[in-house]
Amino acid sequence: MAFGWIDEQAAARRRAGLVRSLRPRPADSPLLDLASNDYLGLARHPEVVAGAQDAARTWGGGATGSRLVTGTTELHTALEHELAAFCGFEAALVFSSGYAANLAAVTALAPHGSLIVSDAGNHASLIDGCRLARGTTQVVAHADPDAVRKALGTHDGPALAVSDTVFSVDGDAAPLAGLAEACREHGAGLVVDDAHGLGVLGAGGRGAPHAAGLAGADDVVVTVTLSKSLGSQGGAVLGPARVVEHLVNAARTFIFDTGLAPAAAGAALSALRLLGREPERAARAREVATGLHARLTAAGLEAVRPDAAVVSVRAPSPEEAVRWTADCRAAGLFVGCFRPPSVPDGISRLRLTARADLTEEQIERAVQVIGGTRP
Repeated sequence: MAFGWIDEQAAARRRAGLVRSLRPRPADSPLLDLASNDYLGLARHPEVVAGAQDAARTWGGGATGSRLVTGTTELHTALEHELAAFCGFEAALVFSSGYAANLAAVTALAPHGSLIVSDAGNHASLIDGCRLARGTTQVVAHADPDAVRKALGTHDGPALAVSDTVFSVDGDAAPLAGLAEACREHGAGLVVDDAHGLGVLGAGGRGAPHAAGLAGADDVVVTVTLSKSLGSQGGAVLGPARVVEHLVNAARTFIFDTGLAPAAAGAALSALRLLGREPERAARAREVATGLHARLTAAGLEAVRPDAAVVSVRAPSPEEAVRWTADCRAAGLFVGCFRPPSVPDGISRLRLTARADLTEEQIERAVQVIGGTRP
């Protein structure tokens, strides 16, 4: 029977406690949200919403075509220019998602005969980029510049190291300066995904590469998402102008995809400008994350110290992680639940995201609910 194997896989997921399901949320959810990636609390900010509304009224509901045909508007260009300037890079190129931006950067910069050195903890979008690229991929130990250095030393030809800047599972930061040094010793490029760093790390939220002194380097390419700290949707690649020009001509997820919807571009641009005026939001997000970690560990929970805005709390098993998440929801708290295969080490977690707009009372309430519902 066609697709009969799906039933076997579904049964295996049920036995392992790994079934996933969609849970539509209402617009006015009463839950305290520590699950979204709205780190700066901008998704519903009046200026960001107005930016989306104005863009939709001016440009319409969609971009109407690929970026190389009709999908590039003056709004997209303004967003690219301001995003590059804010983060300290020469140029930027906007994509319909952060996933598409990662696929573009890795596949277009790793031609046949090249080596890609990929961190074992990388996000699925970087992993898929490695799989689709024509180069050979070598996966190395997590956050280990020496492992990257050793891998690069085995290859004679174009090479690329690929890493998240902040890893989405535990919220730990990559050793960017060490990775850049290892790459430069072998003439390799460095591609880093700053999805969880933009808006949180660096001066005024300019990102982890900016904090590491790598912004504007001619051998560093950075991908970002517009759907986390900027409260919108879409992604971008930042780097030297010649790299961006190459992507325009070679990246399939740019050439063959419809451009980012104007409303999303308008919202992201408004959020970026707001962050420029209110840089303290980045520091507040980090402060909330640190406070959450301190209170959770004081309550006897096993929480990973955050380097940005993600706080991870270990769960005994996938099944108990699901039950723990459900019990938190029943108590009025929405938290994330990460289980295999989303976690590289097989350890299930509650994943909490700190937001700059959380009050001290909300933080204390969240800790009480998590502690009170622990398995």
